[in-house]
Amino acid sequence: MLESMRRATQNWIGRTILTIVFGILILSFAIWGIGDIFRGGATTTVAKVGDVSISAQDFRNAYQTQLQTLQRQARRAITNEQARAFGLDRQVLSRLVADAALDQKVRELRLAMSDDQIARSILEDPSFKGPDGNFNRQAFNDIIRDNGFTEQTFVREQRRVYLRREIGEAVAGNVPTPQVAVEAIHRYSNETRSVEYVVLPETAAGEIPAPSAEDLQKFYDARKTSYRAPEYRRIVTLAITPQTLADPSKVTDAEARAHYERIKGERFGVAERRELQQMVFPTEDEAKAASEKLKAGASFEDLATERQLSKSDIDLGLVARSALIDPAIAEAAFTTPAGETSAPVQGRFGWALVRVVRAEGGNVQAYEEVADKVKLEVAANAARGRVQQVRDAIEDERTSGRTLAEAAKKAGFEVTTIEGIDAQGRDKTGAEIPLTDKEAVLRAVFASDIGVDNETITTRDNGYVWFEIAGIDPAHDRSLDEVKDQVAASWREEEARRRLSERAAELVKRIDGGETIEKVAAAEGNLNVQSSAAVKRGGAEGLPAGLVAQIFNTPTGKAGSAAGDGASRYVFVVNDSVVPPLDPDSDDVKSISGQLATAYGEDMLSQYLTRLQADLGVSVNQRAMSAAAGGEAF
Repeated sequence: MLESMRRATQNWIGRTILTIVFGILILSFAIWGIGDIFRGGATTTVAKVGDVSISAQDFRNAYQTQLQTLQRQARRAITNEQARAFGLDRQVLSRLVADAALDQKVRELRLAMSDDQIARSILEDPSFKGPDGNFNRQAFNDIIRDNGFTEQTFVREQRRVYLRREIGEAVAGNVPTPQVAVEAIHRYSNETRSVEYVVLPETAAGEIPAPSAEDLQKFYDARKTSYRAPEYRRIVTLAITPQTLADPSKVTDAEARAHYERIKGERFGVAERRELQQMVFPTEDEAKAASEKLKAGASFEDLATERQLSKSDIDLGLVARSALIDPAIAEAAFTTPAGETSAPVQGRFGWALVRVVRAEGGNVQAYEEVADKVKLEVAANAARGRVQQVRDAIEDERTSGRTLAEAAKKAGFEVTTIEGIDAQGRDKTGAEIPLTDKEAVLRAVFASDIGVDNETITTRDNGYVWFEIAGIDPAHDRSLDEVKDQVAASWREEEARRRLSERAAELVKRIDGGETIEKVAAAEGNLNVQSSAAVKRGGAEGLPAGLVAQIFNTPTGKAGSAAGDGASRYVFVVNDSVVPPLDPDSDDVKSISGQLATAYGEDMLSQYLTRLQADLGVSVNQRAMSAAAGGEAF
């Protein structure tokens, strides 16, 4: 085309025609506007906080970042419609508005943070520390990448975060906790009641005759929705995970034993822990000289004092082998007998002496007991790379238009067809259907439809699940004839509950009238009188939650009743109530105070932000926000 245009300009006629054509183009750009091409389109503001505008692009970026985080957590796709139904757009806007308000307050107060301060804050942030308690560069890189930052943008954003935090600390830090609130929560949480009780069994309701046709129909009509047939879906599914591809028969005992040694403490029992001290020397000769001094009678602490080291400099604490990142030090620490010091060992940071102060013996299952599990795990780890290859092969086939069954077969796998499954994962007989990553799969299955090209579900172990909806059997009412036996059984159980509730009310009246619970129990057929002296609102061993709640709704010295398992009924009497004295130094009271301080602090900060935003003025463009959250063009 360009060559044709070049040839056309070789004579005056061609030049004239091209001049006219380009003139029309230039005129059209002047009329319709070329400016937006260079300016990137009109800027749309989602919200304005004081003098700061929150652009649609800033809102969209924050919204998409949060949406991707939710999708990773749910391990499935979440549409914009679903996200907005959850209120994600409003949550994101609320955070951006609060940040903008605090940023303006930071500028008003002229708060600042030096490069050294921001660097030190990041280095000391617990989120970026490794198992050794030090800053871990890899963890830092992973976290900022997962959140969509570069190092420069993250540092810039963190500076704002830390300065906002300064205002938050000034407003809500070190909030005093009202003593009356601490006492009230302490009383509520720690009040202990002692009770005596008997259980009226279902047989105490007496012989219950079969219901009449009229009673049965009335009972069914009042509870018809309880007997509805749920929606069932016929699905075709395929799960490819490291476990499904694993071949334990190919794992040797040597490979399995090596893996077992690495994980046995964490996976197959309680790992041995040792309290350790360590002293590092620049050279082997210095380490050997120190070792000789120990053999001559010097203590580890004497050597530390000689080298001007404090106790914290040499203590490693009580640790498991897996907590030691230096393999040589770990080997010395866990092969040296308790109470002794190792020979000089060359570690990553120099020559070291390791002293084993004491050892806490571990309790680990023998390899022979768990060999099959270990081999399966080793095989699954080896299969992880192949999972992605299989996934790509199946996706390529699906992209070309093949069904899931066809794509799976071409990749060497067979799909599973489930004739009917409800939203709880049961078949039409009520039996549980085994599914890989069941909760996530069921959510996706019942959010889809026939003919929909469904997103692949990522499993917890980095595998994949595909599914297709082959049919839907809608939920529908069952007739009384279909569920007659079930309705009759429910009627009898409810009738038994009604009779026992009435009987229990009579027994409660007798106990409150002066009879002992033992006398009442004997009159009811020598029922077993049981007792519990440690009933708290949080629960009591062997007592259902409903009974515990009713015990605390009953005054001391009075009787009450509560439903038990099935149609049974509890009758009880509250004998005593004790509240332990409040100890300000106890862990429980400190925990209560801490939780209250946090709650009060959050409430104060929320009120401060509300007032700050009111002072600055906040306006929201709902249409622009909706468009940005929906990914629409402006």
